[in-house]
Amino acid sequence: MNISRHLKEEMIELDFKSVQEPQPEENNSDKWKFRNKERLLSDLVGILEISGKIGNRCKILTEFINREKKASTGIGDNVAVPHVRSMQAKDLIIGFARSREGYQFDSIDGEPVHLFFVMAAPSYDDNLYLKVFKALSESLQYESFRQELMEAETPYDIIRAFKNME
Repeated sequence: MNISRHLKEEMIELDFKSVQEPQPEENNSDKWKFRNKERLLSDLVGILEISGKIGNRCKILTEFINREKKASTGIGDNVAVPHVRSMQAKDLIIGFARSREGYQFDSIDGEPVHLFFVMAAPSYDDNLYLKVFKALSESLQYESFRQELMEAETPYDIIRAFKNME
């Protein structure tokens, strides 16, 4: 699957920053964690908006939030792949964000996430969506590939890394 053709340089953020609330002193910080996750998702939806292929921003953000309530898309190894199928997506869209500092995203391994792949597709386009998701997951299993994404200096370096994987 040719993921590189779905990535656009303008939708690749190599210095991703999200404003996060400071952690409260009380032990029960689940609400704090989820509020910060919602802020991250909002910023990631902002990357998808650049494509011009998003309908209602608030609706698709709500769909991302509801998806995360079901199960975290933090897949471990410092990677998260928030994804939805939505009528708000006019086409398959993939955005990428890299954070050197990393953010808590309720990953299965409990580690911060540095590499975010945010993906949306129309509800009726299961075939392409699943093929891209599978190819992305297969690429991300390799530590050397993830390291290449962390070391990329330009958005095109990210696209080239995927081209080299194909």
